[in-house]
Amino acid sequence: MSSLLEKYKEIRQHSEEICGPLQKEDYVVQPVVDVSPPKWHIGHTTWFFETFILKNYAEGYKEYNPDYNYVFNSYYETVGARVVRTDRGNLSRPTVDEVYAYRRYVDEAMHAFLSGPIPAALHPVLTLGLNHEQQHQELLMTDIKYILGNNPLLPAYKTESTHGSNKAHSSNFIPVPGGIYEIGYSGNDFCFDNELGRHKVYLEPYSIAETLVTNGEYLEFINAGGYKNFTYWHAEGWDWVKNNAIQSPMYWHLPDGKWWSYTLQGLVELDINETLNHISFYEAAAYAAWKGKRLPTEFEWEVAATQFEWGSRWEWTESAYLPYPGFTKAPGAIGEYNGKFMVNQKVLRGASEATPAGHSRITYRNFFHPHLRWQYTGIRLAQ
Repeated sequence: MSSLLEKYKEIRQHSEEICGPLQKEDYVVQPVVDVSPPKWHIGHTTWFFETFILKNYAEGYKEYNPDYNYVFNSYYETVGARVVRTDRGNLSRPTVDEVYAYRRYVDEAMHAFLSGPIPAALHPVLTLGLNHEQQHQELLMTDIKYILGNNPLLPAYKTESTHGSNKAHSSNFIPVPGGIYEIGYSGNDFCFDNELGRHKVYLEPYSIAETLVTNGEYLEFINAGGYKNFTYWHAEGWDWVKNNAIQSPMYWHLPDGKWWSYTLQGLVELDINETLNHISFYEAAAYAAWKGKRLPTEFEWEVAATQFEWGSRWEWTESAYLPYPGFTKAPGAIGEYNGKFMVNQKVLRGASEATPAGHSRITYRNFFHPHLRWQYTGIRLAQ
């Protein structure tokens, strides 16, 4: 069995394992535009392999259902029309069983295809497809949490603990000397196109926190009136707080004067020693201002990342999501992967407890709009 086939089976199986605890009703829910129904994720990742591999390179392959290109295309203008993102939750058809049948059909064809000789030129597209599915596995976990965490009954996803982020906390800051540093991916393994264009940057001397902010530390900000004092907030962030009545991180609840947090195990008493998560860039920047500190730039984060532990939370940076010098988009649909989103978004670095194993790098650049917080996002301070 080829290593590509083994990897394909492993990654595809993991997506289904993530969905294992779900009831069928959970598969279709879309509470907000940024959260896609699990059924759609299962279909979309399947569509990727059918569209970009099988239909183009597998001799004699017969498309499963032409309508699925419209249903499961995400944002690829090159590939054709698609269901509007806000309407993914309206897709009661195809059913969950039909989507899994589609997945089995494509998997069987991919198994046969990967069992034969694969042209070297095709390896990058296959590798991209596997990393694409791993991205959706992280989204699956966070979307499932949002779906269940906004159910009035706050049901548990699993009764047993999944990942823990209750680590020893340090108040230390790591000093980093000023100078010229190289930023960006360098090597022969896979990376996304937005990591390319390795280049030099000059950094002034700075220091960066050894550990991430905890729930307890952020609770001090809340108790000090942090959500009521405009001084700490960007104007756009302050509007977001007022217009949405934001008073705490996502999934925090305060019944009867006691803080609780929704987790994948259901509603639990807030652990003040746990690493803070599910906050927006606006909240991260406001907290940093309250502390008399700031968020690191993505370059400061990358330079210092070998000196601290990372990977339990996506970490907001002060950097706008922009192309590196020399960035170019690939031709065709693959070129729509990252470049088209380089506007009005902030860069996050690291990974999270929902990130699949082996799918994170120091140079990995995640990106989201400043108000979003359904991902496992946290704060590392700099000064």
